Amino acid sequence: MVKHVVMWKLKEQAHGNSKEKNVIEIKKRLEALPAKIVVIRRLEVGVDFLKSDMSADVIVTVEFGSKTDLESYRVHPDHQSIIPFINEAVSERRVVDYEY
Repeated sequence: MVKHVVMWKLKEQAHGNSKEKNVIEIKKRLEALPAKIVVIRRLEVGVDFLKSDMSADVIVTVEFGSKTDLESYRVHPDHQSIIPFINEAVSERRVVDYEY
């Protein structure tokens, strides 16, 4: 099994939207992926409520059966289609991929 974890800190403004509006849009787009990408075993999106200087604004945790499934997800057109929106809204990004 493989977990893919991504955390983002968002810009205050992007796409003509506030950070809060972009958080909601990113969450919506990420949560739509399991219905489109069959290799996703589980996907969870979290939104930070503490809003401390050390906090990320959004986190996604995605579980896969294998590294091959993670790679299939990474290049899948439905995943690729949301990346430009996220990248434009993000000021920092951290990723961890691990087997368990």
